[in-house]
Amino acid sequence: MAKAKKDIPKDDFEVFLKKVGNKIRKLRIAKGYSNYEHFAYDHDIARAQYGKYEQGKDDLRLGSLYKVLKSLDISFEEFFSDDF
Repeated sequence: MAKAKKDIPKDDFEVFLKKVGNKIRKLRIAKGYSNYEHFAYDHDIARAQYGKYEQGKDDLRLGSLYKVLKSLDISFEEFFSDDF
């Protein structure tokens, strides 16, 4: 049975969010966007919220992660591959 978010140690979850944010940032830069605000604007993602995702400061809902990964042209499988 999967643990609810509240059962995951806060430090572990914060580390996970930072890893997700760092990977999103690297992929954005690889797509040629040096500025996260331009990327978010071009892909109809709230700029302030997207900035928090990259910083690992906010929890991404599954729908939000889907939209970000779709904008980066990457699948969930590729995103969470071995180098994650």
